[in-house]
Amino acid sequence: MDKFTVLESVAAPLRIINIDTDMIIPKQYLKTIKRTGLGKGLFSEMRYREDGSENPDFVLNQPAYRNAKILVAGDNFGCGSSREHAPWALLDFGIRCVISTSFADIFYNNCFQNGILPIKVSPEDLDKLFDDASRGANATLTIDLEKQEIRGPDGGSIKFDIDPFKKHCMLNGLDGIGLTMEKAPAIDSFEKKLSERAWA
Repeated sequence: MDKFTVLESVAAPLRIINIDTDMIIPKQYLKTIKRTGLGKGLFSEMRYREDGSENPDFVLNQPAYRNAKILVAGDNFGCGSSREHAPWALLDFGIRCVISTSFADIFYNNCFQNGILPIKVSPEDLDKLFDDASRGANATLTIDLEKQEIRGPDGGSIKFDIDPFKKHCMLNGLDGIGLTMEKAPAIDSFEKKLSERAWA
């Protein structure tokens, strides 16, 4: 998993509440267990018309936001089913951070396991970030995880809270496997002692 330290990017405003995981990645894309290739299906029912052409009104199809790595979204993001394909699709598209007032618990935790930083802010701060994100190509935000700070294009900043353990994992690029590998020397030592005891 890639480390998350400081991210500077255009932020795309998605002013929709209760975006569920089926909206993030519809069920027809769930046949794969690969983490790659799902970006094309991200928000597909909003991104594409029935004939398969792009919907020019959808924010991520607009030129200013095509390469956005930050999503500013409405309340209760990631609700619905627990599909891990949802953070996989966001990451494959290039999204590394989602900012909202609230997230569904399973989606929130899945984000951390997949290298996406979900940030919870107050409704007032979200309104400010929506205003910043509405500036198109000038909607650059800087996310500083170490300082737990979002810096806007005008130099203003917003502080955010995060669990210290989750912060440690993100800063060091540690998912569940990475955390286990950190303990590999201790595990090997234990296994060796166990083996020696069995032969004694």
